[in-house]
Amino acid sequence: MASYWLLKTEPGAYSYDDLERDKKTVWDGVMNPVALKNIRSMRKGDRVFIYHTGAQKAVVGIAEVSGSPYPDPKANDPKIMVVEIRSIKRLRSPVSLSSIKSSRSFAGFELVRLPRLSVMPVSTPHWNLILAMGGK
Repeated sequence: MASYWLLKTEPGAYSYDDLERDKKTVWDGVMNPVALKNIRSMRKGDRVFIYHTGAQKAVVGIAEVSGSPYPDPKANDPKIMVVEIRSIKRLRSPVSLSSIKSSRSFAGFELVRLPRLSVMPVSTPHWNLILAMGGK
C-alpha cells in the first residue's frame, strides 16, 4: 500500500511549474534529520503533495515517488538522502495553509504541528481531505 507525503519548496527556487516542465526531478537539499528520516521511508509509487512556501503557503500539486531513496551523490555524507519524483497533476485550486489551519480535521497534521519540517508524512484521511479541498 502506498504512503502519502508532503514536500515543501520555495517556488522561487523550484516550483510545481518547474516539476511539470521537467516531468521529474531529484528532490535534494534536505538537511533536517527528521525530514531525512522521512525521505528514507519513501517508496516507489508513494504519492506526494507539493507545497509552496513563501508568499503562497499552499498545497499546489501531486507528484509520485519514482524510485527508492539513495545517498545524495553531491554530498559527502551518506546520511544525506535524495529521492526522485515525477509530476502527476496540479490541484484544481491550491489548498492554502490558512484553510488547513482553520479546519479542526487538521489539528494533528504535521503541517500545522511542525510548520518548519520540509518533508512530512500525510495520513490517508488528511490526503483525501486535501484532495477534496483542492477540487480533485
